[in-house]
Amino acid sequence: MAHRVRIAPSILSADFARLAEQVSLVEAGGADWIHCDIMDGHFVPNLSFGPLVIEALRRSTSLPLDVHLMIENPDAYLEAFARAGAFQLHVHVEVCPHLHRTIARIRELEVRAGVAINPATPLWALEEILPEVDAVILMSVDPGFGGQQLLPRTYDRLRRLRELCRSLGVNPTIIIDGGVNTHNAAHLVEAGAEVLVAGHGIFAHPDPAGAVGALRQAAERAFSRWT
Repeated sequence: MAHRVRIAPSILSADFARLAEQVSLVEAGGADWIHCDIMDGHFVPNLSFGPLVIEALRRSTSLPLDVHLMIENPDAYLEAFARAGAFQLHVHVEVCPHLHRTIARIRELEVRAGVAINPATPLWALEEILPEVDAVILMSVDPGFGGQQLLPRTYDRLRRLRELCRSLGVNPTIIIDGGVNTHNAAHLVEAGAEVLVAGHGIFAHPDPAGAVGALRQAAERAFSRWT
């Protein structure tokens, strides 16, 4: 059964010594995607992992791997991550000088194409590319580290992004990434989020599978308010 809100645990907060086990736990808990943050230590002040980890994950889970390239030169790595098993690749508007070309290349690789935007970047930076993408990641923290608190202006940005999509007649999947938890999930869904990326709130919990279910239940409260 397709969920009205998709939950995408971010393995940035997982225990990498038990990565396959932890991914299996959240899969059993009903996660929809596995979110993979790729960091290069330049675009964001941290390092994470590369295509080999994605390839290993592809062998250990049936869930779609949502790959978020927080790197300065994503064009050089698109093919490697596509071959490793990504079902969706996101690039940042802040680092792609020829964004249409980058998105077109992702599509050539037969992978869903997404774009990501940082909290301080104006939403109008998305206007020309929205008709070309399958998904948008709206960052709700400054990227680079897990466990941060969601920035308060995120709700307004979500509503304005939804309105921008409507005005353009497009319907990309809207993903929220950063500081997502059971306390703000319903408000994020009400504002327009369709996919909730959560790392610390799931993998720091003693029961990651239960944390996925609790987050989904919290998100579903938004729909109960409408009916």
